[in-house]
Amino acid sequence: MVELALRKQRLQIRAEAQRDDMMGRLAGIESALDTVDRVRDQLDWAKEKAPLLTGAALLLLMARPRRTWWLVRRAWVGWMLLSRVRGGSVAPLVPVLLSLFSRWRASRAARG
Repeated sequence: MVELALRKQRLQIRAEAQRDDMMGRLAGIESALDTVDRVRDQLDWAKEKAPLLTGAALLLLMARPRRTWWLVRRAWVGWMLLSRVRGGSVAPLVPVLLSLFSRWRASRAARG
């Protein structure tokens, strides 16, 4: 019985040391996990408020159509880039990024 009690105690001490070690290693990524949780919470909020957000988008479209279409195009390109990156294939992104960069440079040159 004494041997079992001593073995149990050693295992408990070792488990506690392992827990402390794991908590020390995870301390570095805690802020990243908090950020992921915040983003997930905000996405859940947006899903709950979809009708309200849609109404606001339509109101913005009526009030400022040119700016709205500019934002829609930017969001669409961002969505396409994200979906391609998630698919694992980065090679198709090169022509899209080059096109965006050349448009950006042309607009900057036209301004001044």
